[in-house]
Amino acid sequence: MLLGPSAPSCSPTNTAQPVEPARDVVANRVMTWNICNPCGSEQNAGRAADIAKYAPQVIGLQEACQRDVERIREYLEHRHGLVYHVEYGMVLRKMGRCGGTPWSPGAYGNAILSAAPMTDRTNTEYPDGGSEDRGYLAVTTKVDGRSVRVFNTHLAERSQEPVRADQTRRFAAVFARHKRAIAIGDFNAVPDSPEIAPMWKVATDADPQCRPPSDAACEVTTDWHLKFDYIFSRGAIEPQKQRVHTSAHSDHNLVRAELNLT
Repeated sequence: MLLGPSAPSCSPTNTAQPVEPARDVVANRVMTWNICNPCGSEQNAGRAADIAKYAPQVIGLQEACQRDVERIREYLEHRHGLVYHVEYGMVLRKMGRCGGTPWSPGAYGNAILSAAPMTDRTNTEYPDGGSEDRGYLAVTTKVDGRSVRVFNTHLAERSQEPVRADQTRRFAAVFARHKRAIAIGDFNAVPDSPEIAPMWKVATDADPQCRPPSDAACEVTTDWHLKFDYIFSRGAIEPQKQRVHTSAHSDHNLVRAELNLT
């Protein structure tokens, strides 16, 4: 398991001046994005460009190889003038997923990028990940100028409802312990799915049109015309608006929300 540094990159290969001038992020904007499929490092420049269009304060990435996140972060800084700290929540080392060598395969899992420093990092793997190891990453950082606990998770594949139900139960119980918290990620389930019901009991989705018992008004977040990706919050956090943006660099859309923290 890898521990990512919560500090900007100092790669000697990235000493060139930014193509765009250094600029500020949107302090109350949060984004979630499952970045794999198409997978591969050739997508990283495009992924960074898509993120830079919206310049969120906090970004949660799922299905992320650590090497790809490092490159995306470098592109954001040196091509787009956006500097982020990073923490990793890797749950798997697999050469078939992330390259590397048989004796040093690449790390795969979740990551959080934040314009503000992050503290109190925890990374938890679910006891049963389903067909592939899954888990959640949590950090304390700032959104809208206020300290908040931010969680990023990726649940089991959509055909594995019993596994996902257990994961959601565990995740929601931990999330509910915090008076002010944000949970972002790929839940692999539409809002009406029974297995993610525990989240609706402790959190509010940033999409004001999307609430059980009907998901008919939910904006889709995947190429399969389903909503799988969420920005949940609890406590003194008021969602202002949510937007979904398509991308050629993943089969999931970018989901961003502006949040008012009081």
